[in-house]
Amino acid sequence: MFAKLRSRLTGTQWIAVGFLVIILCGTFLLMLPVSAREGKGTDFLSAMFTAASATCVTGLVVVDTYQHWSLFGQLVILLMIQTGGLGFVTIGVSIFLMMGKKIGLADRGLLKDSVNALQIGGIVRLARLILKGTILAEGLGAVLFSIRFIPEFGLLEGIYYSIFHSISAFCNAGFDLMGRFEAYSSLSRYAQDYLVSLTAAGLVLFGGLGFVVWKDISVNRLNIHRYSLHTKMVLTALLVLVAVPTVLFLFLESDGVLKELDGPGKCLAAFFAAVTPRTAGFNTTDVGGLSEAGKLLTLILMLIGGNPGSTAGGVKTTTIMVLLLYIVSMIRHTDGVNVYGRRLEDKLIEKAAVVFTLTLSMAVAGSFLICAVDHLPLTDVFLETFSAVDTVGMSTGITRDLSTVSRVVIILLMYCGRIGSLSFALTFTDKRRQSSLRQPVERINIG
Repeated sequence: MFAKLRSRLTGTQWIAVGFLVIILCGTFLLMLPVSAREGKGTDFLSAMFTAASATCVTGLVVVDTYQHWSLFGQLVILLMIQTGGLGFVTIGVSIFLMMGKKIGLADRGLLKDSVNALQIGGIVRLARLILKGTILAEGLGAVLFSIRFIPEFGLLEGIYYSIFHSISAFCNAGFDLMGRFEAYSSLSRYAQDYLVSLTAAGLVLFGGLGFVVWKDISVNRLNIHRYSLHTKMVLTALLVLVAVPTVLFLFLESDGVLKELDGPGKCLAAFFAAVTPRTAGFNTTDVGGLSEAGKLLTLILMLIGGNPGSTAGGVKTTTIMVLLLYIVSMIRHTDGVNVYGRRLEDKLIEKAAVVFTLTLSMAVAGSFLICAVDHLPLTDVFLETFSAVDTVGMSTGITRDLSTVSRVVIILLMYCGRIGSLSFALTFTDKRRQSSLRQPVERINIG
């Protein structure tokens, strides 16, 4: 029966179903009395919201992670974060590899779709690299966090806090345990702490770099001229999207949320504010206190997100770069889209346009529904929906005030954002037959 079902589903559909199953299992576990700090069962919607947020590595919460969930509940959340960040297919293949089992062609194809690799060749080696890179990054992050957390929380708690926040940061999840000091405070108490802020930001950037880029850099080292076009575009976007927003946040918020910080502290907080909206969800400053321009900049960064085949969400940096390059080529009347001595495929441009349009449409539709039901400020609602569909987790604080209908909308947006807007659409169309008949062409006016 399982084999028959498997043959009927495409790789995209398998991934969509797999994430749904993980969310439902997590919901059941979080509803158990043992998962709550007070020993009482959690209602279905709150448990499902948390499970979806953790599995989709978003970070939006309706209850404080530390104050509401017991140690067991927190470990369930952490397991879902790790599974959602790497992808259940990657974890499954890694387990098979450790057991010495062979990976079949169908599983290799599924893994290729899961990590958004360019080709199926070398996909098993990539899985090994992902496993080793993840262990190394999260382990190093935990060690660095422990320098601060062990003296602050004691040996055992300090180690636990270090591991939890390292996994959460690497997977771009944004879940934290700082509710022990103040509910929903994220990492605000460490706004001027270079060790915590830079460690968290480093893990976010490394996790959002993309597994294919990991492989390219590990093979070619510092021979930049040998990097693939994909890696060159990703690294270019990384530099621009860290440097420019940092300067803009300094300019926009120096007399706002950064006002109480000293000079170096402002620079650190502005850097953190530039990094984390690209799907990490942590914050060291009050998101609700940002200026309108600061909120708009945050929203733009959330929409862009991280890189393809990574732990990050959003429409992805390469999608935005392809669209911008296409616009430039149209304005300059050049033949095709050229970058770094290479020409991009027309289908790639079409795919980028579809991904951007679908993601933007889902966010706008979700915002309309929430505004219609809950009558909340439009800016706050936009931040909430873009945060959900781009799996970011940043919020102005309205998440806990959402009605049942609005919470369901956010859950759906997080789910669609994690599997990808285009992938979600393809789950309903991959098996449909396309007619070979082509309709006659007729022009219309555009622009």
